[in-house]
Amino acid sequence: MRLGGSVFYHGTDAEEFALAHVAKGFGAAICPPWLSLERPRELEAFKKAMKKHDVVIAEVGVWNNPLHPDRAEAERNIGKLAERLRLAEELGAATCVNILGTRQTASWFGPEKGNYSDDFFEEAVEVSQRVIDQVKPERTRLSFEMMPYCFLDSPEEYLRFLKAVDREAAGVHLDICNNMNSPRRFYNNAAYIRHTFQLLGDKIVTLHLKDIDLKEDALTVAFEEVLLGTGGIDHVTLMEEISRLPADTPAILEHLETEEQYDQAAKAAERFAEKAGMRRDGLVWRTARKSH
Repeated sequence: MRLGGSVFYHGTDAEEFALAHVAKGFGAAICPPWLSLERPRELEAFKKAMKKHDVVIAEVGVWNNPLHPDRAEAERNIGKLAERLRLAEELGAATCVNILGTRQTASWFGPEKGNYSDDFFEEAVEVSQRVIDQVKPERTRLSFEMMPYCFLDSPEEYLRFLKAVDREAAGVHLDICNNMNSPRRFYNNAAYIRHTFQLLGDKIVTLHLKDIDLKEDALTVAFEEVLLGTGGIDHVTLMEEISRLPADTPAILEHLETEEQYDQAAKAAERFAEKAGMRRDGLVWRTARKSH
C-alpha cells in the first residue's frame, strides 16, 4: 500500500511537490492542478521528479457530471473526462477517477430517482466505453468512485457495471465509507469489507481512506465524516484486505480541513496497517513476512 493525502503545498515546482510527500511519508499523490498536456516539458520534469523520489500518482481526478441531463453539458463533461484520462495515461497514474454523475441539476453528485434506472446504467456503460475506446489507455485505468446516490453503491453493482463495460482499461476506485447506506451495513462493516474485496479485489486500482459515524440525534439515518480512527469503520479489517492487493496500490486520505488533521489521520492509518501485519518499507507498506 502507498499511503497518500494532502500535503498543503501550493507551489508549482515538481521537486518541491515530491519532497513534500516524502516528508509526510507518503508514497502516493493526487495529480496537482497545474499539470496540463499542453505543457509537455513540465510534464516530463514532473514525472522525473516523482520517479526520483519514489512517489506515484494515485489519481487524476475529474469530478464532474458526465451523465448530466442537459446534453450539451454532458458532452462538455465527457470531453473533460477524456482529456483527464489522457493526462493520467501520460503520467502513468493508477487511475483517472470520476463519479458516474446524476440526473439532477442542483449538484453534480446528488440524489435523483433516475440514477437507479436502466437508462442511467446503459448510458453510464456507453460513456465509459466511448471514453476508453477514444483514449485507448494502456498504463492507467478509468474508474468511477462508489457513491451513495446512484446504482454504483455495492460491489455487486460495480461488478455488473464492469462486466457490461467489458474493457480491460476499466478499474475500481474503492471508498468503503461511500457504501455505508444503512445502520445494518455500518455496524457489520467488517464483513461487508471482506465481501467487497472478495468480489472486486483484483480490479481495485485505488482507494480513498476516511471514517464515518452515525449521527445519534438524527431521527432518520444520517452519517457524518469524522477523523480517521474516531468513527465506526473497521480499518484493521480494511488494511488486512488492502495488504492482499499489489504493494503499489494507492490509498488516499481525504476530506480533512487542516494539515494537523491529515497528520493525525496518517498516523492512525499507519497504526491500523501495523495491526494488520504491514510494515513500512521506504514509502511502501508491505505485508511483513514471517521468518521460518
